[in-house]
Order: sequence, then C-alpha cells, then structure tokens
Amino acid sequence: MIARYSLPQMNSLWQDESKFSKMLEIELATVEALSKLKKIPQDAVKRIRKKAKFNLSQINRLEKKTNHDIIAFVTNVNQYLGQDAKYFHMGLTSSDLLDSALAMQMVQGLDILIKDNNNLIKILSKKALKYKDMVCIGRTHGVHAEPITFGLKLLLWLDEAKRNSVRLEEAKKNASFGKLSGAVGTYSNIEPFVEEYVCKKLSLKRANVATQVIQRDIHAQVLSTIAIVGASLEKIAQEIRHLQKTEVLEAEEPFAKGQKGSSAMPHKRNPVICERICGLARLLRTNALAGIENIALWHERDISHSSVERIIIPDSFILLDYMFYKLSGVLEGLIVYPENMLSNLIKTKGLIFSQRVLVTLMKKGLARTKAYDLVQKNAMRCWKQTLDFKEILKQDKNISRYLTKDELEDCFDLNYYLRNVDKIFKRFNLSKK
Repeated sequence: MIARYSLPQMNSLWQDESKFSKMLEIELATVEALSKLKKIPQDAVKRIRKKAKFNLSQINRLEKKTNHDIIAFVTNVNQYLGQDAKYFHMGLTSSDLLDSALAMQMVQGLDILIKDNNNLIKILSKKALKYKDMVCIGRTHGVHAEPITFGLKLLLWLDEAKRNSVRLEEAKKNASFGKLSGAVGTYSNIEPFVEEYVCKKLSLKRANVATQVIQRDIHAQVLSTIAIVGASLEKIAQEIRHLQKTEVLEAEEPFAKGQKGSSAMPHKRNPVICERICGLARLLRTNALAGIENIALWHERDISHSSVERIIIPDSFILLDYMFYKLSGVLEGLIVYPENMLSNLIKTKGLIFSQRVLVTLMKKGLARTKAYDLVQKNAMRCWKQTLDFKEILKQDKNISRYLTKDELEDCFDLNYYLRNVDKIFKRFNLSKK
C-alpha cells in the first residue's frame, strides 16, 4: 500500500533511511550534550561527528542476527567510530531514539499535510467564487428541498478545510515531544540536561514525564486528526459521487483522454477517484482506532503498540497525503453542468417553493397548522399527478382567499431564496485574484 500510494516527499520521510538519519541526529546531539557535562572529551565529539554514519544494508543484516533494530543500528555506527564507540549511545535506551525520531517524522509529515490542506483551501476558495451565483437545488435526505448555489457547497467545504488547518497545526504542536529519560523515564543513567539540550536542538519539546516511551495518547490524537481530515475529504468526494449520478449529473470528476470506465460497457464514466478517496478514508478511521488501542500499555511499557505503529502511522500520513493530491486534482478539473442544475431545479414543478407559500399564508393571519395542511394537500397532489404546483395553488379557492395572484407569484421568486448568498460569502473575505 505504501509503495502504491506514496508521493515522493512523504514516502521518503517514512523510509528506514530517514528514520535512522534522525536517530543519528539524536545520538550526535546527545554526544554534544554529554561533552558539555564533561562526560565526553570535546575531541571525541569532533571525531564522532566526522566519522559517524550508517549503512542500511549492513543494519538489515545485523538485525537478522540480533532481532533488534536499534542494537543493529548502534552496532553498525560503532563500526565507523573506532575507540570513540564507547561514547556512543551512552545512557540511552532504544525508545529514546525511536520515540524522538518518530516525533521528528510526524512533525515533518504534518508540515506536508498542512501544505496539502492549504493548497486545497486555495482551490476551494477559487471555485467557490467562480460558482457563487450558479443556482442549483439543495437536497435534504436526498430529496429536493430549496434552492442554493453550487458556490455555497464549495464554501461549506472551504470552511471545513479551514477548521482542518487548525486541527493539523494543533496535531503538529502535540506531536513534537521527544524524550531521553532512559529505561523507565527516571534519568537513571543520563541527566535531564541532555534531554533538554537534545530536544531543543531538534526543535522538539521534552516530555514532562515519560515511562520507557512517550505516552500514546499523543500519537492517538495525531491519528484521530488525520482520520477527521480524511473524513472531510471523503465528504467532498461523496458529494461529487452523488452529483455524478446519471439521474443528477450536475458535476463530474475529470475523465482523461483514453480512460476507460468499464470492461463491459464502453459508455461508462465512473467516479473512481472519488470512490477511492471514500474507501481510503475508512482505513484512516481504522488506523485511528488502532492508535487509541495503543494508549493502554503494561506498567512502564510493553511492546504491543510497536508493531501496530510501524504500519498505521506511516500509512495514515501517506494515505492522507495521497488523498489530498487526488481530490485536489478532481476539484481543479471538476466538470460542472449548469444546464442540468437548472433542469433538476424545476423537476418538481415548483414544489421547492412550498415553504415560502406556507410562511406567506401565516403572515396573512392563517394559523400555522391550517396553513401547513393546506399547502401540503396541494403539494401531495403535485407529487402524484406531476402537475405544476403554482397552477394547482391558483385553482385552490382556500389559497386565493388569502393570497392575490401577484402575492402567489412572488412566492415563486428564485432570487428571494438567494438574497443572502453575498452576505455569507462576505464572511470569508475571498479574493478574486
């Protein structure tokens, strides 16, 4: 899954080369901190900085023997350090490296996702303005309700994307905790100064208290945020899928030249990208649940979370990055059919104006219950006989008793329903640039 759906920047972040590079950064910063405490000679620090490196293939060979990736990493680096190897990994435990490196990866990954979301915001802002006044039918329960504009749909998505921007920034803030406090978090073989020094150098915050690991509610929050953002993308993709139905066809995801929709039916143009986004969102939610399950560990740490995290964290970051990429492409190339929007708008022969008739009758002094029953009776006749709603109302003496022809006509004014669209858009200060 990672190989298939990876984009280059996010993919490289979660490869072993990146992980061990970050671990080496942590180790080198630790050596510096220990030298400031006079526990390592300054000359040794210089030599270690000059010589320290790792070879991924050698680490993999060593891991097959040791069955321990951090021991394999430390052993491999030590091969390059000679007599100074005695200063390397001094006072640290494996999770000091693993958790601090993971925090660095998550922060960088969230930077990519924040950039993705900002790009989505730009696209939605542009499209919302473009379609601000394009009238279409609003639907509740999948049934025609009242007129809206297509721009309002996009504005709704934009508002959610802006909330997701806040969520991602908060996740980045909460993910950036490192720890170098030893086997059970007591600094038994390393000073708190080292943790403070290293975390500051690597732009991390030190955990206030830890066991052998940073507590997994932090990671669960990150995964939950990713799942929420993924659900927002799913929401957009699902709406486009509905709008692409043959019976609706108000909007459609791009269909590339040479693309095929079905092996059996040459006419097919299926919303496959949007369907894929909806499917992947389910994986993000599943991963978030697994992250929550990882919060409860035995005593000061067991390893039940580790194998799960090696899958769910990289996959969640990679999949959301991919979903952003695909949905952004869909929205950029979105095919919109205003003529179908108009056709669908009049499909119910005026029934969508029923509330305006109801309210107007109430303003004339008719009790709400009586007015509702009167309008509904005529509306049901329109449903069953597919007659024009306005003409039915004109023929009803109980209606004409309260409303003149002009007043009834005014109830079917489309502009009345859209008179506040500009006011809603002004809340966003969108620029046409």
